[in-house]
Amino acid sequence: MLLGLMLRLLGEHRRAVWAIIVLQVVQTAGSLLLPTLNASIIDDGILANQPGVILGLGGWMMVLTAVQAAAALGAGYLGADVAMKIGHRLRRELFSHVQAMSSQEIGTFGAPSLVTRATNDVQQIQTFAVLVFTMLAAAPVMGVGGIILAVQQNAVLSAVVIVIVPLLVLIMYLIVRRLIPLYRQGQALIDGITRILREQIIGADVIRGFVRQKHEAARFAEANRRLTRNNLQSALLVAGMLPMIMIVVNLSSVAVVWFGGHLISSGNMEVGALTAFIAYILQILLAIMMAMYVFSTAPRAAVCAERIQDVLDVTPALADAAAAKPAIPDGGGAEFSHVWFAYPGAESPVLADITFTAAPGTITAIIGATGSGKTTLLNLLPRFLNATSGEVRMGGADVRTLPADRLRESISVVPQHSYLFSGTVASNLRMAAPEATEDELWQALRLAQAADFVRQLPDGLHAAVAQGGAGLSGGQRQRLCIARAMLRTADLYLFDDSFSALDYATEAAVRQALAPVLEAATVLMVAERIPTVMGADRILVLEDGRLVAQGTHAELLGSSPTYREIAESQLAMDEQP
Repeated sequence: MLLGLMLRLLGEHRRAVWAIIVLQVVQTAGSLLLPTLNASIIDDGILANQPGVILGLGGWMMVLTAVQAAAALGAGYLGADVAMKIGHRLRRELFSHVQAMSSQEIGTFGAPSLVTRATNDVQQIQTFAVLVFTMLAAAPVMGVGGIILAVQQNAVLSAVVIVIVPLLVLIMYLIVRRLIPLYRQGQALIDGITRILREQIIGADVIRGFVRQKHEAARFAEANRRLTRNNLQSALLVAGMLPMIMIVVNLSSVAVVWFGGHLISSGNMEVGALTAFIAYILQILLAIMMAMYVFSTAPRAAVCAERIQDVLDVTPALADAAAAKPAIPDGGGAEFSHVWFAYPGAESPVLADITFTAAPGTITAIIGATGSGKTTLLNLLPRFLNATSGEVRMGGADVRTLPADRLRESISVVPQHSYLFSGTVASNLRMAAPEATEDELWQALRLAQAADFVRQLPDGLHAAVAQGGAGLSGGQRQRLCIARAMLRTADLYLFDDSFSALDYATEAAVRQALAPVLEAATVLMVAERIPTVMGADRILVLEDGRLVAQGTHAELLGSSPTYREIAESQLAMDEQP
């Protein structure tokens, strides 16, 4: 998985990758030639008392060192640049892909896990890529070249390499084999601690309100302890690798000096050749150490690659049809024809056999008990969800045949949860109309009865808004969301329980102000309160996902026991006609 992902991402950086390889070969070749030149200085210069040879070869060593340093800097820069671009592309792909996924598909992974995959997991891939370009690319050349040159210096003494290399490879294999499951478990534990931390930050008031600080602190401490234990185990394995390697390296150096000294005494080896041989042995071991370090990080990167690819492999259920039509026909109207919706694996459907038509210029209200499927029904129109069976039409066309962006441009939504983004009042309103002028913003705020409280904010339209609208009341957030929706001229307006946080007087004022603007549009409105739906042209009554009645307020009071029960629980009997 990791190799396939890396090859795909590196496809657009072929020239840079080849340049890195060439530069690494150049700087490695330079480091391999230096011991040979140094041996010649000792044997042919110092021992032979030839100052000219020393100066000449020394000059070449300085040139090689300069070339080596330049090549290493160039390879390091290009490697870091390509690695950062890989991370940039991965984050962009993940973001775009998650944006195309339905809420159901997002829920499969969970928000904390998706955040971790787009940040920590991508960072691990970047780090691995840097190590590959700076260490692994040079290791094979250094290792193979070191072995060849060591054999040239003395074939008999090279037997030490035959013992050392398999031993180091065995150590690396055993460590990496243990690291893979630890890293996989570690990434899951990071997801878990991110989820707990997110819940505790968002639900801080609830935790304090029920005096559950100690319980939540213990829950976080346990998750933190598990993650720490996992990280310690993997860190100890990686940390233990270096001492084991150094033991092997030092023992091999002792063996080379011991046997090399005997060869020099017997006249079968020169002093310079021994120093070069020791240098090549150290370079061979360095190459193996670099490879081992990279491979010790590979298991974590491989796990992260699997997790990222799992997200990218999801085929969004809300993707546009291959033969999507270019525009919304007839300019409005909504129709549900025998629509069913169920989540995969659910025992019962959320919506069952829903059929109705909402014509342009009318208000269709939807009412029912909590969990009856009201929000799900609205979400089928902008294709936040796709119907399991049946057809949802807009302007006479099945919404699944329409380009999602064009479809949603013709719809304006006030969601059930009045969510505001960090920024300013103006930036939140311009989510619906990026080019809206300040006059248009104020007009939308007046329609939503929000202009007065916005004027009272320190900077008015440019007042700061915290993530989620923290610091604003529920009614203020709801009115800003209504104003945001009113900035867009749409064929279809969806109000999902959008007046629940307003008092009756403010709600009446908002609805009165909106009436002329919505006069020609198709309006679908989910509500819990009878006064909100009384003036609708048609009221749909949902019960357990089924459309059990429809009609006007007066008609339903006489024909629908469910509606009458809701009305009687909210209205005094003398207020009912």
